[in-house]
Amino acid sequence: MAKEQVGGRVATFASPLRCAVFISGSGTGLEALLRYQQHECNHITSVVISNKSEIQGLKYAEQFGIPCVVVPHQDEQGHRLSREVHEQHIIDQLQKYDVELIVLSGYMLLLSPHLINHYGPHIVNIHPSLLPKFPGAHAHRDVIEAKETMSGCTVHLVDEGMDSGQILGQMRVPVFSNDTESSLSQRVKIEEHRLYPSIISKIANGEIHVEWHE
Repeated sequence: MAKEQVGGRVATFASPLRCAVFISGSGTGLEALLRYQQHECNHITSVVISNKSEIQGLKYAEQFGIPCVVVPHQDEQGHRLSREVHEQHIIDQLQKYDVELIVLSGYMLLLSPHLINHYGPHIVNIHPSLLPKFPGAHAHRDVIEAKETMSGCTVHLVDEGMDSGQILGQMRVPVFSNDTESSLSQRVKIEEHRLYPSIISKIANGEIHVEWHE
């Protein structure tokens, strides 16, 4: 059994782990992470990557003085890029900022094997359910329709499946009989904003490894 340290090294306050945060929307998780990193911390956000411009998340990054890069899906002639070409543009930016850990935070595109293979186990995501239950884009709806009494959020490594990577941490949130998708989402987000930075700190501390059979 072989092990690889997620993040690649043990970071310090003097040499923090360099993260890229991928966003597609409101950026509330990004804001929570940036606020967490304002205190003594051994990880930093080196760059924010988005596939969309004019979103609130980019404004949060600008407020904290974090470089932002929008990588569009079209070339200068308006032709849609393949996933591999689009992701190669992203990889070029990650290399420019010497990124060690990719943090998906409301990023609404599935990553292709091209990027996943390039960064191996150094990609994390947060999902609004207690995986492996309710993967996919409509977790809150699915939880409510299933009449679950407990939900929550999960931080996991990203692999080529749908929310199927190694689970790194979870927080539980009760589901009430009168919950809507919106009310459940707001309550889960509170725990997401606590869990995600703490797991990234564990990664930076060298506490999390991925295992595989050689």
